[in-house]
Amino acid sequence: MDNIPVYVITGFLEGGKTSFLKFTLAQDYFNDGSKTLLILCEEGEVEYEEAFLKKYNCVMVTAEDQTQLNHAWLSAMGKKYRPDRVIIEYNGMWSPKEIPDMDLPFSWELYQTITVLDGSTFRLYLNNIKSLAIELLTYTDMVIFNRCTEDTPIDNFNRSLKAVNRNADVMFEDKDGNQLQPPLVLPYDISGQDITIADDDYGIFYIDAQENPDNYLGKNLHFKGMVMKSKDFPQDCFVPGRKIMTCCEADIRFLGFLCKYPKISDFGQRSWVDVTAQLKMEYNDVYGEEGPVLYASDLVSSPAPKRETVSF
Repeated sequence: MDNIPVYVITGFLEGGKTSFLKFTLAQDYFNDGSKTLLILCEEGEVEYEEAFLKKYNCVMVTAEDQTQLNHAWLSAMGKKYRPDRVIIEYNGMWSPKEIPDMDLPFSWELYQTITVLDGSTFRLYLNNIKSLAIELLTYTDMVIFNRCTEDTPIDNFNRSLKAVNRNADVMFEDKDGNQLQPPLVLPYDISGQDITIADDDYGIFYIDAQENPDNYLGKNLHFKGMVMKSKDFPQDCFVPGRKIMTCCEADIRFLGFLCKYPKISDFGQRSWVDVTAQLKMEYNDVYGEEGPVLYASDLVSSPAPKRETVSF
């Protein structure tokens, strides 16, 4: 039996949770005939009409208290409605720290927590109830700031999120739903001669080194990578890279930069190494054009990282 995915949508009252959910339920990838159990934990300015729920095969129940989201009650709802998926529209004033530890029924699996926030008012919450606002950014997999205006400090919001939860995805939208792109916030320091890239930050490094190679030229780079050799490479070349999920689990690629190291024959294919190298921009036949090429001064055998696949 397949697990029943549970999605938790949280955020402050009137921040756009219900509008986001109504939009999502109407999309083809969600509107596939599956039965959705919607657990509503607060009522906002936007409501779910009976015709809407019927159209998208959705049954709605309410939970008026946080303690109601216990194993017994959730199991009873599961047995009564037998859903294919569960969506919990969480009360934004309840602590989201409880979400990862919810005692879900057998076969229910917490799949994703999404926090929906009004970009035009979030600064007020951040100033007045900072601890709860930071918790919303900390205990989530994705944050959507909607209704952003030209005065919304999206770069500051992005930094706040990365400071407490660097693994969460973030999206900014204006009042018309158009996406806004904040400046990239690097999770490591590039101001000195030595740059150390943590295991989970490799995807960010890979993108930034391609787009902004001047950040890295002539500096000592330290990172962990998997050794990938090819008969098409010169004997002293390999690629120390990582598996990167570019958009979804179905699109995982091995990505890295060509690296020159005279003793690479001492290391096996797909072995893990700690790399110390400098980056140069130059033409190479492997690329067929100019691109980033690493010159390693040291390689040390290393255990695999905790998570072998990273994301951008």
